[in-house]
Amino acid sequence: MTSNYTFIYDGECPFCNHFAELLEIKSKLNNIKILDGRKNLTLIKSLLDKGYDLDKGAILLKDEDIFHGADAINTICKQINNPSSSLLLLLSRVFKSNKRTNLIFPLLVIARRFALISKGISISLV
Repeated sequence: MTSNYTFIYDGECPFCNHFAELLEIKSKLNNIKILDGRKNLTLIKSLLDKGYDLDKGAILLKDEDIFHGADAINTICKQINNPSSSLLLLLSRVFKSNKRTNLIFPLLVIARRFALISKGISISLV
């Protein structure tokens, strides 16, 4: 049985936005839905109530499971095979490793915050 995925990201973050676009267009994953968290605030609030803060990283829903931050990126990258983008191929190879993902991910969160602040956009979604 194939799992269904929902990848939730911050649509105002240029890095998150580009990764989500690559996932949607170039990953060749047919069983994934991509959602901009800023356009789905009811869902974001319900996830925040469960302890999943989009400000601290993307959220991946896989059937009944919830992955957050580094785990979300690592889990979805493990599903990507032969994407039609060299950048997505590189990212998926880097982030298929739990160790590399856990090492790099905090830097991505910091980069997101700097990007949002420089654009004058609120870091928090709710």
